[in-house]
Amino acid sequence: MRQSPNRLIGTVFGAVYLLVGFLGFAYTSGVSFISPNGGLILGIFEVNPLHNAAHLLIGAALLIAGISDVRAARATNGIVGVAYLALGIVGFFLAADPNSSLNFLALNMPDHFLHLGSAVILGGAALGADKATRSLPATAA
Repeated sequence: MRQSPNRLIGTVFGAVYLLVGFLGFAYTSGVSFISPNGGLILGIFEVNPLHNAAHLLIGAALLIAGISDVRAARATNGIVGVAYLALGIVGFFLAADPNSSLNFLALNMPDHFLHLGSAVILGGAALGADKATRSLPATAA
């Protein structure tokens, strides 16, 4: 794992998202599963039970891929990175009416920035790290 940035990033992000997913349930007692309003983790990030379940699924995927092999980690980081990029961008449109029924993950502005940050790190690792390098042929001097 030390030799693969994608495996390391996938494993770390996976563990963090799993932790956040489990922790989120402590803040969503009494919140309906797809409520546009939820509890605040750390007083900042809004979550509802569906949002927590999404964190658990994404965390598990990243963690499993991260401990598997480089190819799986790179692919999963890329897929999750693209998904978070889309979610971050769409989230800014939801910000106009956060109480809309379209906000079924109970997203708020800090969530959008966190998702974009995750997208940059995960997508950047998938695109830029662990690429096979070809050695140049030796030239005669």
